[in-house]
Amino acid sequence: MARRLIKPRPWTPPPLSDPGPTGPLTVARLLPTGGRGPEDVVFDHDGRIVTGLGDGRIVRIDPATGDRTVLADTGGRPLGLHPRADGGVLVCDHDRGLLEVRPDGTVHVLVDTVDGEPLTFASNVVQGRDGTIWFTTSTSRWDLADHLGDIVEHTCTGRLIRRDPDGTVTTLLGELKFGNGLVLAPDESYLLVAETAGYRIRRHWLSGPAAGRTETLVAGLAGFPDNMWLGSDGLLWVAIAAPRNPLIDRLLPGHGLLRLLVWNLPEAVRPKAAPIAWVMAFDLDGRRVHDLRATDGSYGFVTSVAERDGLVVAGSLTAADIAVLS
Repeated sequence: MARRLIKPRPWTPPPLSDPGPTGPLTVARLLPTGGRGPEDVVFDHDGRIVTGLGDGRIVRIDPATGDRTVLADTGGRPLGLHPRADGGVLVCDHDRGLLEVRPDGTVHVLVDTVDGEPLTFASNVVQGRDGTIWFTTSTSRWDLADHLGDIVEHTCTGRLIRRDPDGTVTTLLGELKFGNGLVLAPDESYLLVAETAGYRIRRHWLSGPAAGRTETLVAGLAGFPDNMWLGSDGLLWVAIAAPRNPLIDRLLPGHGLLRLLVWNLPEAVRPKAAPIAWVMAFDLDGRRVHDLRATDGSYGFVTSVAERDGLVVAGSLTAADIAVLS
């Protein structure tokens, strides 16, 4: 089957930020999910882990006992999650859009079109105290199975979108470089947005004198930032799915024909994500506090990380289990 053609867009990757010291990422134990692909892991208001699996199920897991409860089946591919105080969950579903799982397990579509077009690749979601919902989309051109196509062509079609309590949907930011993880500030004055293909985390102000302005909080990351979580320790925890690929970085400033050739190479020889388990944590001024990595194969392709009361857990698009980190 022929691959979809990419439309290469020139972009010069930023230089790497000061790498600084790193520490070991140690997996203390694994929590079975009963499925595969716990892409996003979050803590609910009672300290239980909630995740979505590749078969569409939303699962709640007690981290102490491993007991699992299936909350719902979205009928699609759940990605980013936001637990509500009433036991419900907001879900960014790759196939179906922005969904609401109510406490009784029923699933309702909140947003499936944006600006007159079908909502595709909804990625992560947060909700404010007044019921306002913000969510990201990664790309309007590619699906999850071919997400690397967006990285290689770099057409930047990700978005940050707001859904008001009355149902009004507004695009706040466009041209995101694969919009992904999303965190709401404790005082709800700003959002933090991971741009996976931009190797950066941005801050979008919602209120105050800078309202409407977007600035860079962390730039020049050495890897691809994915889902994020604001821990009870006050730190911004960031999953790093993979290191930057030197070949792709060399091709991105131009080389449209070469990028097209690379994209159409057989699967066995195309650039692949390096096997690593990697999480970072920053304070809310963008200063790095933790940089934890493992290459021993104990876990890999970390797409989410969350901390609560000293317990740090990680999820993966490709693994079967959730990792509890030391």
